[in-house]
Amino acid sequence: MKDEAGEMKQEPDLEAPSGVDLRRYDQRWFDRGRSGGWILLWWLVQAIAFPLTLHGANGTRVQLLRLFGARIGQGVVIRPTARFTYPWKVEIGDYSWIGDDVVFYSLDRISLGQHCVVSQKSYLCTGSHDLHDPAFRLQTAPIVLGNGVWIATDCFVAPGVRIGSNSVVGARSSVFGNLPAAQVCWGTPCRPHYRRQMNSTPS
Repeated sequence: MKDEAGEMKQEPDLEAPSGVDLRRYDQRWFDRGRSGGWILLWWLVQAIAFPLTLHGANGTRVQLLRLFGARIGQGVVIRPTARFTYPWKVEIGDYSWIGDDVVFYSLDRISLGQHCVVSQKSYLCTGSHDLHDPAFRLQTAPIVLGNGVWIATDCFVAPGVRIGSNSVVGARSSVFGNLPAAQVCWGTPCRPHYRRQMNSTPS
């Protein structure tokens, strides 16, 4: 079969044997950090209590997260549709904002500095799998955001990523590697493009 340019297209081989055997998948080694009952209780609280809180009731949501082990500073804004897999593996610094439909897939540590913004629909992912392992072994690594970082809307941040203080990640970017401080970055894969210049604070 040829494409519009007249070149032969290679059809996918749907009959090739699978190199992956998911029957061998085993994550018994993985430490979720709390008992199964505690995790179920958190998921119920998050599914029921979070969406029922008023939009401006950030203090209530912060207190619920703290009750389940999250370390959260003062003045933090968390929208009711934000989701946290294991809050006891999350740390958020003072005056940071977490937008609607943000997901903290916190199989490993997620640490945000002060005055960070994670905008709506962004996904911070600390878990993946070994693509070379036939058993599809789970892999986790922490995510760290320095002070003043802004993750714009609908971004993906991969396991093990560190983003330097005051950097910006543009909308719909995918961050697979570390980013330096004070840079404006975007793209898939996300890369720095120019230095973030901050205006002087009025006296």
